[in-house]
Amino acid sequence: MDVRRRPSKALRPAPKEPSSAPEPTGAKASDALPLPLYFTNALFFTLFFSVAYYLLLRWRDKIRNSVPLHIVTFSELAAILSLIASFIYLLGFFGIDFVQSFIARASNEAWDLVDEEEGEDHRHRLMACSPSIADHIIPAVSSAEDEEIVDLVVKGTIPSYALEVQLGDCQRAVRIRREALQRITRRSLQGLPLDGFDYGSILKQCCEMPVGYVQIPVGIAGPLLLDSFEYIVPMATTEGCIVASTNRGFKGIYASGGATSTILRDGMTRAPVVRFPSASRACHLKFFLDNPSNFQTLADEFNKSSNFARLQGVQCSIAGKNLYMRFSCTTGDAMGMNMVSKGVENVLAYLRNEYPDMDIISISGNFCSDKKPAAINWIEGRGKSAVCEVVIKEEVLKKVFRTSVATLVELNMLKNLAGSAVAGALGGFNAHASNIVSAIFIATGQDPAQNVESSHCITMMEAVNDGKDLHISVTMPSIEVGTIGGGTQLASQSACLDLLGVKGASKELPGANSRLLAKIVAGSVLAGELSLMAAIASGQLVESHMKYNRSTKDVSKVGS
Repeated sequence: MDVRRRPSKALRPAPKEPSSAPEPTGAKASDALPLPLYFTNALFFTLFFSVAYYLLLRWRDKIRNSVPLHIVTFSELAAILSLIASFIYLLGFFGIDFVQSFIARASNEAWDLVDEEEGEDHRHRLMACSPSIADHIIPAVSSAEDEEIVDLVVKGTIPSYALEVQLGDCQRAVRIRREALQRITRRSLQGLPLDGFDYGSILKQCCEMPVGYVQIPVGIAGPLLLDSFEYIVPMATTEGCIVASTNRGFKGIYASGGATSTILRDGMTRAPVVRFPSASRACHLKFFLDNPSNFQTLADEFNKSSNFARLQGVQCSIAGKNLYMRFSCTTGDAMGMNMVSKGVENVLAYLRNEYPDMDIISISGNFCSDKKPAAINWIEGRGKSAVCEVVIKEEVLKKVFRTSVATLVELNMLKNLAGSAVAGALGGFNAHASNIVSAIFIATGQDPAQNVESSHCITMMEAVNDGKDLHISVTMPSIEVGTIGGGTQLASQSACLDLLGVKGASKELPGANSRLLAKIVAGSVLAGELSLMAAIASGQLVESHMKYNRSTKDVSKVGS
């Protein structure tokens, strides 16, 4: 059963409150009655229940005497008319507030069912099933002035997350939501940009309830000479020196003849957890999944979900009565989390028929493992596993990086290898791989949270060619990138992908663009590692950060 979160009370229809304003002088509605109001109410109450009791007695006698009910006397007809009249009076007098309060309660209960990811879809289903109820839940506001709509949002009459659907204009919806937020919080959003962004492009795709967008500068570094091709790499960051340092690394790689890269593995993973009545039953399913003769059956079920998803394998782990199954599959040029999840659901449905005592606990049991540092990703890989290397010539080390081979080799051993081991690092045997990964991820529309495992990297350095030159490599087992879907479809991020030549899906070879992007990420990390380690070795780190990453300017005043 899904756990759904109740929307904020500020965004839900507010119950109708009695007006505190004094009644206007002059005639009142009750003045039209020939008798005092309390007496009239008592009269109709008495009449209603009296005639109802009288009719029940008459109908009971007719049933006992086998007299047809549709045959009525004059007194019975008068009683029926009195019953109808008194019911209409009581409904009109007491029913209005009841109906309004019922509608308000129905509105709140309806919004309780709206999931934060499925709110708009649920809204459409409500309107399709019962437009009249939907109209009560969200009043039609398409013809109202913006100021009136803002007041309705502030009062909670209109849920803020429903503005796009109700108005049919995303830009207008964001403007109204933003103004309502400022009035509710009494805080200004002046420094947060509003105009100049296509909010329709993120609807039901990238972000809910937007009120603006954050500006992150994009710098370029390059060219990166990788596998005999040159690439200009966009990097979105607010940390000074990152782009400049990476660019220096590119310069050294270019001067040394370029770097080479290889994709070792390519497979996104998802690992559901299921529970059995006993550990032996869990082991029985594990043996079934481990049996090579059953793989094709599983693959046929899994591959139904997509034209690109192809099951590669299933890795199982037992914890008591619980079984964790780590499915791995190719996903074309998409990062592939949704794709692999759909395939896993197909396999679970098949296994449920074969193992009716299997209880599906979660589609993700953290054995995947997504957006968390995990040894399984470090050892087995997730997404694209890449290695990138280059031999930096002695003269380049002296001229561009102002250091020596022996100095860098010793520093890498003591810092990246021994130092990280002392710290108990998991996949963190590098200087600053996450700086480069994050900058490229943000610029190209990747999931920034997947920087956690995508930055797993071990940097190796050793002297070659009789100790004159430096061989440096980075091995990154879990680079999770895609060139279609998610944030890659936004205009700015799409432009950065186009700059790299990996925009969209590859028409020649599915998955080629995403694999190339992973190689570029690895090559950029290689350059960043080389430059930063050289800066530390030559004592330039603090000096460069004090020069490029320390500002006393109040940027907020410039922006306003």
